[in-house]
Amino acid sequence: MAKKNAQRSVSVPGVPSPEAPAYKEPTKPREPLSPKQDQGGPETRTPTGAATGQPPENVAQQGEFLTTAHGARLTDTDHSLRVGSRGPTLLQDHHLREKISHFDHERIPERVVHARGAGAHGVFEANGAAAKICQAAFLKSGARTPVFVRFSTVLGSRGSADLARDTRGFATRFYTDEGNYDLVGNNIPVFFIQDGIKFPDVIHAGKPHPDREIPQAQSAHDTFWDFVSLHTEAQAHTMWNMSDRGIPRSYRTMEGFGVHTWRLVNAKGETSLVKFHWKPRQGVHSVTWEEALLTNGTDPDFHRRDLADSIEAGAFPSWDLGVQVMPDSEDQTFEGIDLLDPTKFVPEELAPVQVLGTMTLNANTTNYFAETEQVAFNPNNLVPGIDVTNDPLLQARLFSYLDTQITRLGGPNWNQLPINRAHAPINDMLRDGFHQDAVHGGVAPYRPNSLDGGNPSVAGKKDHPFIDVPAPVAPGVKERVHPASFDDHFSQVSLFYRSMTPIEQDHITAAYTFELSKCFDQTIRERQLQSLANIDPDLCKKVADGLGLTPPKPTVTDPGGPVSAALTQLGGSWPIDGRQLGIVVGAGVNPADVALVSEAAQAAGVVPLVVGPHGGNIGGLTVHRTYANASSTEFDALVLVGDLPPAPDAMVSGDAKAGTPAAVVDPRVVKLAGEAWRHAKAIAAVGDSTALTDAGITDQNPGVLVGSAAELAPQLLALLAEHRCWDRFATSVEV
Repeated sequence: MAKKNAQRSVSVPGVPSPEAPAYKEPTKPREPLSPKQDQGGPETRTPTGAATGQPPENVAQQGEFLTTAHGARLTDTDHSLRVGSRGPTLLQDHHLREKISHFDHERIPERVVHARGAGAHGVFEANGAAAKICQAAFLKSGARTPVFVRFSTVLGSRGSADLARDTRGFATRFYTDEGNYDLVGNNIPVFFIQDGIKFPDVIHAGKPHPDREIPQAQSAHDTFWDFVSLHTEAQAHTMWNMSDRGIPRSYRTMEGFGVHTWRLVNAKGETSLVKFHWKPRQGVHSVTWEEALLTNGTDPDFHRRDLADSIEAGAFPSWDLGVQVMPDSEDQTFEGIDLLDPTKFVPEELAPVQVLGTMTLNANTTNYFAETEQVAFNPNNLVPGIDVTNDPLLQARLFSYLDTQITRLGGPNWNQLPINRAHAPINDMLRDGFHQDAVHGGVAPYRPNSLDGGNPSVAGKKDHPFIDVPAPVAPGVKERVHPASFDDHFSQVSLFYRSMTPIEQDHITAAYTFELSKCFDQTIRERQLQSLANIDPDLCKKVADGLGLTPPKPTVTDPGGPVSAALTQLGGSWPIDGRQLGIVVGAGVNPADVALVSEAAQAAGVVPLVVGPHGGNIGGLTVHRTYANASSTEFDALVLVGDLPPAPDAMVSGDAKAGTPAAVVDPRVVKLAGEAWRHAKAIAAVGDSTALTDAGITDQNPGVLVGSAAELAPQLLALLAEHRCWDRFATSVEV
């Protein structure tokens, strides 16, 4: 195989590219790089089997310049064609449509993004608070609307693990009397990119490397950090992902966001701009990184199972739907924040979230494929009172989602699948096509007609139709440009980091250090450190120290200013219904102690699970988990009851081999307690605290209780409401 470029020597596997990358973005035109030394390719032959004699790289991409699929050279692939810097995106943008359309069809039949998901049915009940800002019927006081929600991860395939550090999708379909309304958002309010034309780029960068199809469902690799360190508008979303928001405790404890700015219209035709929020009544909680790793090993379906189990147990998760309301001003900015920039959020201190109603998920799916896999969300699914804005990411999504479903679901009639069918009369005059389930009557699927009696008629104003808001468009020329306000890539990232508590800042530091340590090329690490220096020099120094590199000096100045208390997940108290309490017992357990703890837990809506030395029954108690199969990650708190000696299947010989005395407590119980302690969970010991001592835990540690069952039960439940006992550990941040 011919080599066009000088190969760098490889001594450690994992090198992503045949040449070392430059620190700055390369701008000099050149031919594509040759394959790496370890790469080959299929022998080149014609479709009928004749050899061509061409090396494999000659049937790959060619040429020095970026082109369209038919070879026309392009000057810009970062900006959509728009009417001026703040105007709508033009349908005539052939490069946008070609790039997005090809991306939409890259996977058959799995979703390109959000492939791994879990769904549930529920109901949304409006409280009437939207009356002054939105005429949508499903938001009127007392209106109850069926919903279907699909939660998902972005980067992983259908077979990936639930607790990858990743963005989560939060897509909700309202089956309203006026047609389906789809609110398709994420658990993070900002996005990686400002313009939808870049969506294929960020996903290609985050997905597994194309030569080896690894790493799966994670961003800790060269192509991702190469992209975000060069395309610094991605730093906002990256910071949120490196925070604890990137590894949520469950779908039930995720906040949801509509990401974009939307336009609402009231009955008088008056408009306002809003950002949608889903506020979980269970609180916003996350797990530690070690906990995520353990969970992915012991139960990679943890989030799916948690959602289904909570609904089955009757602990129905619920969220308040709220909006931040801003004036629909000519410049579409609010308090200096450009509302058309999807990498920006509006602090709740500037625009409080107003609750419009509550969604409760109360039913699991009957068939995963028919419902969760075939549901097809579409931001074009709007109802009267809700309209779009000129956000360039949203404008591209309006094309992309519809285009995607045609391939993924085998034709244009995907909306006739049961999970996608509207709960309102449909007379769309659309005919035929793959998978046409309707048997249409009439002879005139066109308008105007007289042969079908003029049916269907267009709706008049009194018929409450959907109306595209006649928003003014500023004069402008057709150009690929963004407004200058889109150029600020760091100030809000700094605001987010400053708003975190010390323990959360430590978690962010550890996440960046881990992710960048997984990059093969030091150049990419150094480039990302420059962005961190511009975000927060102290954060940059800590990450640089962890990588063994010198922190660079900032190239921009952090304006400082106030923090946003709404961004931290810590410091509050939340409902505990649906949480899981592990009650660890031994063969000689006193059932009365277990009954006291279990009854107190159940009265508070907490699910008690008995963990015993073996399955079946112990002292009249049903054992739900055993020492052999229990994992600390499935419990929100632990209670150790009485003596917990090694079970018959315990590998106590390992202690002897290590030269330590014979175990008094089953080593798996010690491991269980030690992990719960490291993950800042509340732990209680009834009667005997030997297991805690063996795990190096004392009742002097915050969140550790020792005493009688009657004393401990209420104290433990109070700690559970705080989610974690983070004051157990010192932080690296001075407070």
